Amino acid sequence: MIYCGIDWAERTHDVALVDDTGQLLAKRHITDDAAGYRSLMDLLAEYGDTEETPIPVAIETSRGLLVAVLRAGKRKVFVINPMAAARYRDRHAVSRKKSDPGDALVLANILRTDMHAHRPLPNDSDLARAIAVLARAQQDAVWNRQQVANQLRSPLRTTPPLWRPSPSGTTACADRRPASLTRTQITAALKRAGRKRGIGSDVERLREAFRTDWARQPELVEDALGKQMLALLGQLTAACTAADDLAQAVEEALPRHPDSEIILSFPGLGIQLAARVLAEIGDDRTRFADARGLKAYAGASPVTRASGKKSNITRRWVKNNRLNHAGYLWAFSAITASPGAKAHYRRRRDDHGDWHAAGQRNLFNRMLGQLHHCLKNRQLFDEHTAFPTPQAPAPAVA
Repeated sequence: MIYCGIDWAERTHDVALVDDTGQLLAKRHITDDAAGYRSLMDLLAEYGDTEETPIPVAIETSRGLLVAVLRAGKRKVFVINPMAAARYRDRHAVSRKKSDPGDALVLANILRTDMHAHRPLPNDSDLARAIAVLARAQQDAVWNRQQVANQLRSPLRTTPPLWRPSPSGTTACADRRPASLTRTQITAALKRAGRKRGIGSDVERLREAFRTDWARQPELVEDALGKQMLALLGQLTAACTAADDLAQAVEEALPRHPDSEIILSFPGLGIQLAARVLAEIGDDRTRFADARGLKAYAGASPVTRASGKKSNITRRWVKNNRLNHAGYLWAFSAITASPGAKAHYRRRRDDHGDWHAAGQRNLFNRMLGQLHHCLKNRQLFDEHTAFPTPQAPAPAVA
């Protein structure tokens, strides 16, 4: 059998082919373009690569056009963690030497000796992969929106509310007469900003703030801070627009997936959270052998470290961070959406002494197992089956 290792880079890639004995059969330096991809396919075909028996490939990334080309057909593509590849490198040379062709050879030998210990990329559908792109982008946009909002909050805390945009909207200037703003002007500004509820109370709060005596910055500093805040407001507006547009795209794409009805039947999962969960677990049901693999992948199940007489059980640090973050929000929402989930959470807090985060993580662990079962058996979530009412203890007989 032939094994292929690829050390990828931004513009060029190094390819190595080895056989069952570890003998280097071929190596090649290809470019990251259509000509380079054709050269790679020709090299694989030269050594027996066919549509029915493709040569497996090991690479250190799961993204990019090169991976998309390799995933076409039935080929198994194994993504090797760079830290794991670095440990394998020491098996071939103790001098700690390193080169790109040598790394490609190391990756090929990883498949030759330990293919059973690594997991190929899942065979997800095109729709699932498209939802993954949208859901991750929307999650990134939300994080970016919060980051810009935090950056805007800092100068707002150090500047009195005495500046406003100029009539052209391109600059900011210190306003020495903030009390001149009328209720109508403030109301119109709030409505332009998208406020719909509580406008009356906000208007009165702002009018009172504008009429309060504040410590002042020098005039030039106030003008500079005003321009800084206008720039940050522009970034915040763009971030909000991007998050909303991507959320709309997710809402249009998720219902088209056959697993959406099952995932949305779980308490605490709305469109956006459901899309994030589907994006990370995919729709390849052979990806996880059982629910334990999914729980470990999400970081919901604990990990045991034992040596001799010592044993320590802790939470997982190596996990899918996106799925773990979605699981935290899922468990938090399920506590109020499901009586069974709330009862399970309270038992973990009251009977087992878990802290809030540990109780939510345990609830997330249980609901992940339920999700794996429902997806595997094509069943909707059922509250009474998922959280049966515990039986009261039988009275002692005298």
